[in-house]
Amino acid sequence: MRHLTWNNSDTIKMVKCIHTNAEKYIVNRALTVGQSYKVKNETEEFYFIVDNSGKVGGFYKDYFEEIS
Repeated sequence: MRHLTWNNSDTIKMVKCIHTNAEKYIVNRALTVGQSYKVKNETEEFYFIVDNSGKVGGFYKDYFEEIS
């Protein structure tokens, strides 16, 4: 149950949101274009970040660009 401790885990890297044009889901409530986010975990397809709600959420990598 690693997902229960992601908020307190170390940040892997920082990413910047480049768009919120989702085909299937509403992401503009959780992400802001131009804002940087802390990546807590990642898979091949998703970043798990601390979003605007303060909780960790999984988002497709194509919404972001790596900044460090």
